[in-house]
Amino acid sequence: MPAGFNHYTEDYAAFCARPERERVFYALRNGSIVAEHLNNQDWKPNDWGNPPDLPVPGGSHDGVPMISPIPDLAGDGPYKPDWDSLLQYECPEWYRDAKFGIWNHWSPQCVPEDGDWYARNMYMQGSAQNRFHLEHYGSPTLLGYKDLCAQWTLLNWRPSELMDLYVSAGAKFYVALANHHDGFDTWNSKHHAWNAANMSPRRDVIGTWAVEARKHNLRFGVTVHQARNWWWFQTSHGADATGPLAGRTYDGRLKLADGRNEWWQDNDPQQLYAPKHPTDALPDVSYVKDFYDRTRDLIDQHNPDLVYFDNTLLPLGWGGMNIGAYYYNHNLAVNGGKMEGVINVKDVPAKLYKSVVADIERGLAAEILPYPWQSETCIGEWHYQRTLYNWPGEYGRYLPPGDVIHWMVDTVSKNGTFLLNVPGKPDGTIDSKECRILEQIGEWFKVNGEAIYGTRPWTVFGEGPHMIKPGSFQGNSVGQLDASDIRYTRNKAGTMVYAIVLGWPQRGVLLQSFGSSAAKPVKVANVELLGSAEKMHFTQSAEGLRIEWPRFTTIPPSQYAVVLKVSLA
Repeated sequence: MPAGFNHYTEDYAAFCARPERERVFYALRNGSIVAEHLNNQDWKPNDWGNPPDLPVPGGSHDGVPMISPIPDLAGDGPYKPDWDSLLQYECPEWYRDAKFGIWNHWSPQCVPEDGDWYARNMYMQGSAQNRFHLEHYGSPTLLGYKDLCAQWTLLNWRPSELMDLYVSAGAKFYVALANHHDGFDTWNSKHHAWNAANMSPRRDVIGTWAVEARKHNLRFGVTVHQARNWWWFQTSHGADATGPLAGRTYDGRLKLADGRNEWWQDNDPQQLYAPKHPTDALPDVSYVKDFYDRTRDLIDQHNPDLVYFDNTLLPLGWGGMNIGAYYYNHNLAVNGGKMEGVINVKDVPAKLYKSVVADIERGLAAEILPYPWQSETCIGEWHYQRTLYNWPGEYGRYLPPGDVIHWMVDTVSKNGTFLLNVPGKPDGTIDSKECRILEQIGEWFKVNGEAIYGTRPWTVFGEGPHMIKPGSFQGNSVGQLDASDIRYTRNKAGTMVYAIVLGWPQRGVLLQSFGSSAAKPVKVANVELLGSAEKMHFTQSAEGLRIEWPRFTTIPPSQYAVVLKVSLA
């Protein structure tokens, strides 16, 4: 084992300031960890980053040992930086009751209004976003991502008005983007100069959102995507292969000294882009500590009720494990010993379900899961993309409100909570079609909210001919659900079951799960249709609960899904 591997001797700013030839990296070669230097002749940018497991005591994750070289990072409290300790965790009641939250991806990547991952893809010659950048800004060799950071203005941002809209849409918690893979922090970060308070928009975005959410009696969460910056942003160190600037390195090459008399003077671009490194280089120990320091600062400043990591499990080995334990201990301390915090991570194995709240990105579960979990999706791209708004129709190419509601209902019926991202424009507003979708969701909640908020899964999640496809990035399968599909929830007391019909039935409804021959038969005392004063007539038999559909004098405003409130005898 090389003497310098996983030994913390300098902070990330010092590592970034080192001349390229003096930086020492580490990689796994032929089963051994070896030291290496950058060789520009065989360099190429990373993909998403898929570091190997390391032959080190205690194991590794994300190419980082699980054992920290720095003691006492987990804070004071019962939680230690290992999974066995985190299994003490119990998900708080507020999260289980909330069921629906709204999330905003707001960062400098909104500036071009050309979708997600813009900061990475603008440096990939020939990609759609690279072509967009050439057309609108010129070559990324001359105007790079750091320069877009100065154009994120939020000039028309009205956070209180937006929070009013989110509350009226039915949200019970609000989540804001703290940083993305681009490495830009959206709060007044003590450890990272590339942040929203120090640069444009010169506002503590996270701090402002936190205040507004709590004024509106919403729980407040943050999402952290920074861990992938080591790999994700290596494209900024490339160069065009063809054209007038072929071979001239993009602005990822710039260093602190290059900023003299520039708008970004005294701010090192290497800390934004991450230093250029060999493709197989493991994250430097200073990078891991920087991740820990920035995330701890975020927690200390804003006491979020939820921290979401865009990673498989807690990221970066000892860095993520220590910040997870620190967050739980900190949350206990600020809440008088009561656990009120939630950590979201992805790809959680069943044996660790209890330690966190597992997140399924743009996806759903196949069945009722034993512990609370989260499904999250976006009505469009994660970062704002104008072409989706420009598309004809009431909702453009956004996810229509009916699909949003069906996605949310399916999630809740399986013991989940649903988080919906609504991307924002660079001036701090959202567009009219996004507003319309939120208004439609809010109208549905006004009638049917009791079937969602504070509920728990019933003995079965539902019935019907159409089954969603489970797993990440499979959520669009909700598009096939219709009035022949039913999802169930119940009140905490178990005296009411809500049968949510995913459309407007043209005739009566048969709920087979209420049949006297069902696995756990129940007797029905009464049936109501939420939002309607009409008396609902029903009969219960071995076949199921058959509900007649009356001639409505007034049709409830619930065309996306109607709720039958079933009282049990």
